[in-house]
Amino acid sequence: MQRSHLHLERLVNILTRKKIVFVIVEGPSDDEALGILLEKLFENNKVFVHITHGDITSEPGIDPAKILAKVGEMVKWYAKSNHLTSLHFQRIIHIVDMDGAYIPDQSIVEDISAEKPIYSLTEIRTANVNGIKQRNDTKRLCLNRLSIASESWGIPYQVYYMSCSLDHVLYNKQNSSNEEKEHDAIQFVKKYRNDLDGFIAYISKSCFSVQSNYIDSWNYIKQNLHSLERHTNLGLCFDETITINP
Repeated sequence: MQRSHLHLERLVNILTRKKIVFVIVEGPSDDEALGILLEKLFENNKVFVHITHGDITSEPGIDPAKILAKVGEMVKWYAKSNHLTSLHFQRIIHIVDMDGAYIPDQSIVEDISAEKPIYSLTEIRTANVNGIKQRNDTKRLCLNRLSIASESWGIPYQVYYMSCSLDHVLYNKQNSSNEEKEHDAIQFVKKYRNDLDGFIAYISKSCFSVQSNYIDSWNYIKQNLHSLERHTNLGLCFDETITINP
């Protein structure tokens, strides 16, 4: 009886303390641009930003059938390191670059002078056409799986896109260097850290904002050249934020 009471008391403590919003981004500059803003938006929760240092949806050897499990492994690693369970988490927010993943193969153009892929609104120029085609094939399969998932490790999960990349959406720049990414991220945070309403309006009501429902927003980005163009459905995430934290 006493053990049951202690277990119930522990469960109540877990459910009433601040829950963790686990955010997955692809690089340090993504964290710099959004981490502080997310912490402020989810002020009733604890925000942890996990940086993958690369795109897990297109990394060599990734099995698209296991991509959701890979997301779960990231959360479990953090949980185990901090003596937590899935009950400590409120939601998982996964932010991905689209990188033109859904464009037709004929929009991938050979350019032997390109040291790395060069993105525009209409094509990807690359010295390794077959490599980009294979990357896109893998990325599409992974994103198709993730975009219909509703949970990972029993925690509510949704994936939001930046097209063609986070720099493209936030700063209207493509093909930025690492130094440019860092500089722009710092300036972006300075602009919006004390203007959360302005940030939400920018990400939700700009010409690049896709504000249909979640499934329709993913159907949209998969069509034509949209995954190269400047679009994001991240504003839908903040609709949820307002609901969760009135």
